[in-house]
Amino acid sequence: MSTQIKNIAILGATGSIGTQALEVIGENPSLFKAYAITANNNAHLLIQQALQFKPVYAVICDENKHVEVKQALAHTGIKVLAGIQAINEVVTGSEIDVVLTAMVGFAGLEPTIAAIKAGKTIALANKETLVVAGELITALAKQHNVQILPVDSEHSAIYQCLVGEENNKIEKIILTASGGPFRGKTTEFLANVTREHALKHPNWVMGAKITIDSATLMNKGLEVIEAKWLFDLEADQIDVIVHPQSIIHSLVQFEDGSLKAQMGLPDMKLPIQYALAYPNRLKNSFKRFSFADYANLSFEKPDVETFRNLGFAYEALKRGGNMPCIVNAANEVAVASFLSDSVTFLAMSDLIESCMHHMSYQGTPTLDDYLNTDRETRIFAHNLIKQMPAKAYNLI
Repeated sequence: MSTQIKNIAILGATGSIGTQALEVIGENPSLFKAYAITANNNAHLLIQQALQFKPVYAVICDENKHVEVKQALAHTGIKVLAGIQAINEVVTGSEIDVVLTAMVGFAGLEPTIAAIKAGKTIALANKETLVVAGELITALAKQHNVQILPVDSEHSAIYQCLVGEENNKIEKIILTASGGPFRGKTTEFLANVTREHALKHPNWVMGAKITIDSATLMNKGLEVIEAKWLFDLEADQIDVIVHPQSIIHSLVQFEDGSLKAQMGLPDMKLPIQYALAYPNRLKNSFKRFSFADYANLSFEKPDVETFRNLGFAYEALKRGGNMPCIVNAANEVAVASFLSDSVTFLAMSDLIESCMHHMSYQGTPTLDDYLNTDRETRIFAHNLIKQMPAKAYNLI
């Protein structure tokens, strides 16, 4: 194993993935250095992280908080920058080996593109990058000979199952889903759930946005689209199965019918560590799985009639073009509105469906087209919400 320290840039260091990545780095100081860390607007935590890990760069996206961070770190020698353009520039630095993209949502697209063009290995935790612009991103990665290592537990599982199988054809992959906090619930029940209910995930500790996406099954839908681009698959080669225990993280079925699965306790630090250390596996002190603790591992089909977002994602994947970008933008607005109590849980799906029906479809979008689609979809979605009567959600 190489003893050279890898310099890591963490985009979204104050989020769930970012904080756990810093834990992994802190536990392996001889292997990794947090060379650059960024945050959207959590200046307080970014300052704490910078004081602890002493990166070369600390970047706050919210330019209104630049002075606060700069003053707090003035005595350290850390270079403090602000704004999305600063993030785009920092990731291209020659000293950086791996860029962990853990920014939330569409915001991660441009920094990821900048890092790929600079030839950086990408540890991808921002699934929206491939959801929105998968064709563009995969073409750029191929052009610049860049490796994209998935950090999502499901895609990391698939990636691990495919090591050593380069010459063997995939028949299909099976992404597992916990089912979220509302597995088995009816539409009548969901009509009255609150953000507090939706944020109580049964197995995983995640950020608010991805936790709500898990509750609606949109997270699994986004993962289906991401998997298409990561593993060069068609929609009918990607299945989803609900596995409430979250022990089997996903499976690959080869053309001989054989299945390979990657298993373990639900802990995001494991796929984060795998991506940062790849191709090596590092010894760690994470809790180990024991079959004795799990008398049964169960599986069931997802309820796509109640949780419609998964079906929307499959439809977007099959249509291609800018439709996944429309779905993603509408979903980001829907989730933010639900978290602020502006729409109901069920209204999120109606909002997404309405955007899919009304936004202009483009079959071969450019980067500018993706940016315009994202902006216009958000405007349309916000206008729909403004027109909604209180507690109403019939938007179609």
